[in-house]
Amino acid sequence: MDLSPEELQFLTVPHILKESISIPKQSPKSFYLITLSLIFPLSFAILAHSLFTHPILNQLQANPGGSHASQWTKLLTFQFCYLIFLFAFSLLSTAAVVFTVASLYTSKPVSFSSTISAIPSVFRRLFITFLWVSLTMVIYNLIFLGFLVLLVIAVNTQNVVLFLFSFVVVFLLFLVVHVYISALWHLASVVSVLEPVYGFAAMKKSYELLQGRTKMAFGLVFGYLAICGVINGLFSSIVVHGGNGNSVLTRIVVGGFLVGVLVIVNLVGLLVQSVFYYVCKSYHRQAIDKSALYDHLGGYLGEYVPLKSSIQMENMDA
Repeated sequence: MDLSPEELQFLTVPHILKESISIPKQSPKSFYLITLSLIFPLSFAILAHSLFTHPILNQLQANPGGSHASQWTKLLTFQFCYLIFLFAFSLLSTAAVVFTVASLYTSKPVSFSSTISAIPSVFRRLFITFLWVSLTMVIYNLIFLGFLVLLVIAVNTQNVVLFLFSFVVVFLLFLVVHVYISALWHLASVVSVLEPVYGFAAMKKSYELLQGRTKMAFGLVFGYLAICGVINGLFSSIVVHGGNGNSVLTRIVVGGFLVGVLVIVNLVGLLVQSVFYYVCKSYHRQAIDKSALYDHLGGYLGEYVPLKSSIQMENMDA
């Protein structure tokens, strides 16, 4: 993150990826520990959870007419615990990476212990932002479900016009709106950590920052989701279902490799969303007062923060 604001605004997707990948070299020990303690458990849980749910689902499908109260209880309990774990480690990983990258950007001393100390304060802000994003996703899912039902009705009634209309809307909602909301959430998460706003205000700020950089954000998020989808598909086919009669050793080796790949993808994804924040700021000709940001980060650690501290962006043309 040694680039000037003028250079940041002209970064392309390949340049953003290159810059993001180079960041861990500035504090390898910190990123190694963050990856091992936060990102690895998150990545492992994402892939491995199907290993536990698959046998339960097989039992339910094998005897659909039987009583499966205990199996359903086990499945729902596991899913609930999984979602809590996924949600917690997702926010923890985001908090740790964004805080560490910002510390490097402001030349603030970086260590794993300082990052862990800052996480409780950062987590609260991210949680509130996540609640607002969740509300947005609920509204989105209700609309998506409505048009999905309309699509089913069109198929049953053989209404070609209604089918085409509902199919196009469902496709756009899934491909465009879902990706856009994801981009909005990722950027709002960074805003929640680095600026004195969170929740709805962070989402509004994120929306403003995405203006002019929506296509780039779409490309980054869609690429990330596509890679994760391929990894999940391979894991399910080879490891969970044991495609083509693969041996246990093969499944273990492939499973370990895919978990490792997902760890790298998730780490790079978190680094990219941090760098993309600075790119958006630079694009809108807004500069961050590094000394104020330094104080802001120190506030998470209980350090003294001057009353005049503000990391609101100044116009670079002023």
